Amino acid sequence: MNGWDEDEAFAAAANVVPLSQRAMATRGTPYLDELNPAQRAAVLALDGPVLMLAGAGTGKTKALTARIVHLLNQHKARPNEILAVTFTNKAAREMKDRVGRLLGEVAEGMPWMGTFHSLSVKILRRHAELVGLKPNFTILDTDDQLRLLKQLILAANIDEKRWPARLLASLIDGWKNRAWTPEKVPSSEAGAYNNRGTELYAAYQDRLKTLNATDFGDLLLHCVTIFQTHPDVLEQYQRWFRYILVDEYQDTNVCQYLWLRLLAQSHRNICCVGDDDQSIYGWRGAEVGNILRFEKDFPGAQVIRLEQNYRSTGHILAAASGIIARNAGRLGKTLWTAGALGEKVRLIGHWDGEEEARWIGEEIEAIQRGTRGMDPVDLNHQAILVRASHQMRAFEDRFLTIGLPYRVIGGPRFYERQEIRDAMAYFRLAVSPDDDLAFERVVNLPKRGLGDTAQAKINVLARAAGVSLLDGAREALAKGVIPGKGAAQLRAFVEGVDRWHAVTLHPEYDHIRLAETILEESGYTEMWLNDKTPEAPGRLDNLKELVKALEQFDNLQGFLEHVSLIMDNETEGAEEKVTIMTLHAAKGLEFPVVFLPGWEDGLFPSQRSMDESGLKGLEEERRLAYVGITRAERLATISFASNRRVYGQWQSQLPSRFIDELPAEHVEVLTAPGLYGGGFGAAASVGFGSGLEERVSKADVYNSPGWRRLQENSGTRPMRQPQETRHVVIDMEASSPYVIGDRVFHQKFGYGEIMGIEGDKLDVEFDHAGSKKVVARWVIPADRVDDVPF
Repeated sequence: MNGWDEDEAFAAAANVVPLSQRAMATRGTPYLDELNPAQRAAVLALDGPVLMLAGAGTGKTKALTARIVHLLNQHKARPNEILAVTFTNKAAREMKDRVGRLLGEVAEGMPWMGTFHSLSVKILRRHAELVGLKPNFTILDTDDQLRLLKQLILAANIDEKRWPARLLASLIDGWKNRAWTPEKVPSSEAGAYNNRGTELYAAYQDRLKTLNATDFGDLLLHCVTIFQTHPDVLEQYQRWFRYILVDEYQDTNVCQYLWLRLLAQSHRNICCVGDDDQSIYGWRGAEVGNILRFEKDFPGAQVIRLEQNYRSTGHILAAASGIIARNAGRLGKTLWTAGALGEKVRLIGHWDGEEEARWIGEEIEAIQRGTRGMDPVDLNHQAILVRASHQMRAFEDRFLTIGLPYRVIGGPRFYERQEIRDAMAYFRLAVSPDDDLAFERVVNLPKRGLGDTAQAKINVLARAAGVSLLDGAREALAKGVIPGKGAAQLRAFVEGVDRWHAVTLHPEYDHIRLAETILEESGYTEMWLNDKTPEAPGRLDNLKELVKALEQFDNLQGFLEHVSLIMDNETEGAEEKVTIMTLHAAKGLEFPVVFLPGWEDGLFPSQRSMDESGLKGLEEERRLAYVGITRAERLATISFASNRRVYGQWQSQLPSRFIDELPAEHVEVLTAPGLYGGGFGAAASVGFGSGLEERVSKADVYNSPGWRRLQENSGTRPMRQPQETRHVVIDMEASSPYVIGDRVFHQKFGYGEIMGIEGDKLDVEFDHAGSKKVVARWVIPADRVDDVPF
């Protein structure tokens, strides 16, 4: 480290291109004139620790970049003495562009503006030998990391199917996020990965050093280790980085927190910008406690609250504030706007998820046309924000059917997802065993010991005989060209396809049960059940949603044709598209019109999150609700459904507890009477006070034929929910008490006549809702309507 004591040497080593003399000269401060009082205070408080507590849409990036310019303008620091940290390359580019515009030139003379990882790479390459690496170390991507871990797992004689490499990778990543090297992993974590986790972690780190490589977690962890074990190096960086600025501080994990605190603990000139109410990434290591304890970490810190919102209307902000105020673990602030109150946040309940998707599709088109009492809003400025990716399927199906252009942000569209394409390939094989593309996709998925060599042999035999790959596999088995375990597994696969195909030849087979059987017998569902990565539960939810989609069709072939046609008719070329994305992916974005569907307990807040993290998980879910509402600029609509069918099971849903927390004076209720029984039914639980039921009873937007028929035949008598059916599998082979020609009544579709019967499924022609397939238990004889206490 000798010879690195001078700032000029440091600047040269950092490849600094100094800003021009004109840029460094003292200039006026027009950038201060554009700031509100709170932003201005945050910019002027240059020395000492500062927490800029910036609410959603309050102009925090503007204040942050103005602060950087002010540091330069006041000669507090040279460009290479400012460390500005972001979480994404996009945010770093935006910050650099804004600083350049304020300076009047390109801000290339600021080499220490970037992400945690990009800045750590610069530091680590200078001191690689201190952690056993060479300066030209390589950075492994995820695939390389998994390949290396699999080698270590096999060398340790561990069953990789039972203890997959992805699980170990996730554990190690979590430990690195908490700044734990192998010897620092606490005893409470020692039982991880079949009591071998820490042992394999140590072996993994040793192997990385041998390869002169790091993974992404190492980039920060190695820097923290160097700072903690080499005080001279730390002291030099503390002197060189005279001012530190951090964006999105609420998203930092423990390792990032230590990295920053070590660098700032000497001069304490650190400004952290963040919003504790938008800390929604706890599942990937973010620790909201970092921002909550800022004043404790840096005694005497100034906390400046940015509360004036420039994005949303007054009603939207008040609704979001009413929800987030229920969180105990927060620093506290109240967003306000100098703009208009605007429209109230709308709340509407639906009978089921399909009706929710149908209503939202119609509403989007009405808003686009400008026929719902507000100026037209094009599709590019409307968004649907869901809690879980599997919710997207209902909207995608609906929009594809009606030709409404859409885009999915943050992931592939539903039918393009890996697990959906895999499952569809299995279904295609069952319907058409000659489908070679489907065969190639799933013959070794899950792993059946059929590598490239075995599959090549099957291909050669199939081409030579002029038959399908499935028949080529039969030929390979007959000739014994596939050895050992692979042959047994291939035989089971071939027999399975034959068995499934035989079922499809029966004219009235149960295609839903067959789909479930295929996913189970093939081992595909079990593969994801055994996968311990964070993505696995979502993939299983998507598979359940796929099976649910089959309910609208008579057989697998009809469903496969439907998907092929709608995917062929995609509107990729359309200029305007509705955005569909998860709430997590929406953070940092804004749209004039936002729909927030699926606000039901168990779905949102997520039952999984609450089960795993308790009150902490619930508070993070509430922050997610706050983020969702504050994405809306002009109009926000929250919706929920009273019933959802998941994997062949009806589930009666209760409105989200977050709906209870919405302040009544800022909410317009659109739900028609009777959805939950007794006026609003669950309105008592939606604690809006005594005026709610009267307001709801006047709502007239629930226009399905079944509701109109119901009101005609039962007066103002409220409807009750279906009987409790949560977690009860419907018996597909049960017999029906009805005969063809019977008149029946359905709580959603009204009166109708039975046209066909299959087990306990009825094909009913409803008077006002058309032909529907329903389960017998959901209807009653028409002549008994007056006897049932709805």
